[in-house]
Amino acid sequence: MKERAPRNKTLTLTEEERKSLQSRLLSAHQVKGNTNLINKTIHGDALLLLSQFPAQMADLIIVDPPYNLSKNFNGFQFKATTDSQYLEYLRSWFPQLCKLLKPNGSLYLCGDWKSTSALQQVMEENLTVMNRITWQREKGRGASRNWKNGMEDIWFGVIDKNNYYFDLESVKQKRRVLAPYREKGMPKDWEEGDEGKFRLTCPSNFWDDITVPYWSMPENTDHPTQKPEKLIAKLILASCPPDGLVFDPFLGSGTTSVVAKKLGRQYLGIEMNEEYCLWAEKRLMLADENPRIQGYENGVFKERNMH
Repeated sequence: MKERAPRNKTLTLTEEERKSLQSRLLSAHQVKGNTNLINKTIHGDALLLLSQFPAQMADLIIVDPPYNLSKNFNGFQFKATTDSQYLEYLRSWFPQLCKLLKPNGSLYLCGDWKSTSALQQVMEENLTVMNRITWQREKGRGASRNWKNGMEDIWFGVIDKNNYYFDLESVKQKRRVLAPYREKGMPKDWEEGDEGKFRLTCPSNFWDDITVPYWSMPENTDHPTQKPEKLIAKLILASCPPDGLVFDPFLGSGTTSVVAKKLGRQYLGIEMNEEYCLWAEKRLMLADENPRIQGYENGVFKERNMH
């Protein structure tokens, strides 16, 4: 086991916890015909399981597949391919995934700049694309002969552009007001509180308020591409009604399921790596004790580094 600094809050598991948490997982052979798939973590390969789920089951699908990069996911090696091969990889399972979406449901597909053209193409082949969200990823390595990569994309698609759930009020952002205007001596479009002058603004498709999990954050795990809880919270609040079902076929360390639970939604996730499944289950248990999402308080998303 790694030696960690006293202030390091990265999630760990004891052997006793592993044994206990394994009993909470569903195996691949328990999926077909199972009518109790709500609030479960399935240990299996999504590409082999998608055809076994009931059609139109999910209000929201969040998809964070391996990007077209060579990456080691706790022993599973995903190797970078050509752009055309990566597109064919997406086409091999994405249409089946879309069949699991309710008629008024939404789907978000994550990727980086290298894969974003393939993501757009596979989305347009199967759904109506509503937007492309770009979020600022402040972590990243510098490059001596290129620009540092500091962003990722999320493609937003629906089945019916005239009938889909979207709750704008739930995802407004609290922003500082640098030039406060007054009208007849009263604040115009801003308020003043303990944190100074601010206004609630409508969300755009560029998110500069996200903090990637790091060692001193309780949500952090050793997963190499873990998404921040705050990022996923925006997608869920905007596009899944209360008590609706959020489905994540590439669950990783469990962020989608954990955030869905914290926000009063149902969840279902698939992950092929057992260790990641166990991390997800422990995080789900911890969510009972601490439902807080960093950067989201009292129904409002704060700017980065506002606590």
